[in-house]
This record gives sequence, structure tokens and C-alpha cells, in this order.
Amino acid sequence: MESVRVLGVAEADEMARQLAKVLPPRISAPFTSAFVRSSTLFDEYVDGLVLSVFRAVGLTAATRQGGTADEIVARAGFEPARARVPVEWILRRMGRRGILERSDGGGPTRFRLGAELPELDPVSVREEQRRLDPSWLPSYVLAETVAGDYPAFLRGERAGEEILFSPARLRLWVDFFSNDNGLYAVNNSVGAGAVEEWLPQAPVTVVELGGGLGSGATAVLDALRRAGRWPGIREYRFTELVPAFLRRGQNTLQTRFPDASFLRFAPLDMNRPFGDQGVAPGSVSLVYAVNTLHVARDLDFTLQEIFHALTPGGRLVVSECVRTVPAHVIYVEFIFNLMETFRAPVLNPSYRPNGGFLTPEQWQGAMQAAGFADVQLFPDIRRLRTNFPDFCVAAVSACCPA
Repeated sequence: MESVRVLGVAEADEMARQLAKVLPPRISAPFTSAFVRSSTLFDEYVDGLVLSVFRAVGLTAATRQGGTADEIVARAGFEPARARVPVEWILRRMGRRGILERSDGGGPTRFRLGAELPELDPVSVREEQRRLDPSWLPSYVLAETVAGDYPAFLRGERAGEEILFSPARLRLWVDFFSNDNGLYAVNNSVGAGAVEEWLPQAPVTVVELGGGLGSGATAVLDALRRAGRWPGIREYRFTELVPAFLRRGQNTLQTRFPDASFLRFAPLDMNRPFGDQGVAPGSVSLVYAVNTLHVARDLDFTLQEIFHALTPGGRLVVSECVRTVPAHVIYVEFIFNLMETFRAPVLNPSYRPNGGFLTPEQWQGAMQAAGFADVQLFPDIRRLRTNFPDFCVAAVSACCPA
């Protein structure tokens, strides 16, 4: 069995030093030794939650005899349509750690529990995180809350969207999607650095998709103000489909940037034609999104809508959690696998073979299929992943040809 993978202080220090050598200077600051070690702590914490769910839903008995994910879902009596993806993720996660035996004989992967389950202590991990960097704790609270509802979800008793987005849980998302959350803030930092790197020539009209609670826009506008780029912004249109998120995002941005007369706010559904929602063809210089496009119902459709909305020479910049390789199982998927839009979009065998996060090659293929050119990554995970296989944050940018 794989040993505990939490890095010690010296190992984390060394990894942070190596990352500083290869990351673009604009985005290297957040990736400190504390961040590196916190990443491994949260990874360990999620594994502890996965084991608790595994026990609670009867997967111990269902995996004693080897089987595919579909066979194990059937043995456990789960609802197949919603349970298959999260259960396979759980099985792969435990196989990655060595708790389950895996066999790939050319067909679907088979999993088998060959020994007793280990004991992992999520409480001690959380306390270590509290001592190291308590800013990560909102991620712990959210993951633990979701874990408690996993059995009801897998058995078909509650929908994932009801579990995740009930009004009573809005505070969890406010704390999670925040620049004060050490885990999530790096997505916004990388995205802001990428926008600064690739912002088209002034004057620019920006549309942010799925702006959520405003933390991504806050990071971008702070970066552009520091760089003296505000005079070049004709309009920054913050869009969000969820009314409660849109209201809070608008309040956050107007409070923080009272002098930003270029700010506009509107709902926008990326799964519907943009022109019907006030975004005219060829009217936008930059389309920006943080952890949004991977939940598009039909990524081809959404990318084509973005392409047509851009001016010639305009750019798309997305900050995303990116799989380093197709089999990469990323800790935050434990939470988001409950969302139907995350786990079950329209698929494409070439570049959208699964729900959730994409690899660099899949992003490149999807953007090129929509007509984009000059697809770039910031940082280029393809060059990092040999030495940093779990580094999974990057911005992807592409240009609408002039």
C-alpha cells in the first residue's frame, strides 16, 4: 500500500524552490512551500473522506469480488446514471493509493479489494492544516459537508445540485470561491496573470463568463490596475447565471472598485446563443472565465459562441483546473462529481471523452475545432508534468484569427 503522501517541510521547501525556477514570474508568488505542503495535506484529507464514504455505502462488500465500475455500482444497489462517474472516481482514487487492486486487460478497468481497509485520520490532517495555513479550511469544510451527503446521492435519494447549492449552503461557496481561500485563490492568480499577459490592445471590451461571487474579476482588476491598464478598458461585463451569485458578485465588485465606471453586470447562460443575450457577434476583445467552461453542457457549442463573439484578433483566456494526464484524479472532483453538468456533458471522443476537467491536449483540440488559433498554456503544464505530476492549475488562451 502506498504510504502517506503528505510532504515534510524540507520536501515542500525543495519543491517550491524548483517550481519558482520554472513558473512564469507573474504567477509564481502563491506557490510557496506552505502551498505545496497544504496541497498534499488536502489530498490526504480527501482520501480519508473517500474511505469513510466507501465504508458507509457498502463498497467494501461490493469490491471483495473484482469488477468494473458498472458491476460494482450494480452490486451496491446505486442509481447507475448518477453513481457511475463518482464511484469510478472513488475506485480510481483508492487504486492510485494501492488500497484497491487494479487490472487493465484491454477492456474496462477492474477493481478488487484484496485486504482490510486502512485507517486514515482526517481530523489530524485538518488540525495540521489549521496550524500550517488556516486559509485552506473552507475547502475542508465544504468537502466534509459533501461527504456526509454522498450516501444519499449515490442511492438516488437526493440530487447533487440540491446537495451542493441549497440556499443553506451559500455561505460555504462564499468562503470557498474566495481569494482568502488558499486552495482556490491560485486559480484567480493564474488567471489574472494570464489576462495581463494576453490582454489585447486597448480599448478592450471584456466579457467574463460564470463570474460567480466576483473573486476572479477582483484578481483581474487588481492586476490590471497595478499594471496601469485600466484606462484601456472600455467595458468589463461580469456575467453569472445564478441570481444569488450575480447579486453578490456585483456588490463585491462595486464595493471594491467604486471608480470602475466600465463595470457592467448581466446574467448569461453559456449553453444558449450569446447573441440572444446581448453579446453581439464580433463585439468582444476578451472572453475570460475561471473554472467555468469545463461545465459547459456542449463545449463545442460554447466555444463556437465565444469564437463568434470575439473581434478578429480577440482572445479567449480561461483559468482551469487541468488534468496532467487523462487518468489524473484531482481532489476537488470529490465535490464536483455530484454536479450533473460536471460529470455528464456532451462528449467528443477526440477532446471531450469524459466529464469534468480536461488535459492540455484536450483543451487544444477543443479550441482548434472551434476555429481558434495560437492555443497556449500559462504555465505550460505539458513541460511541467514530468517533474510536477500533480500541478493542475493553468490558464489556456487562444486567438480568434484576424
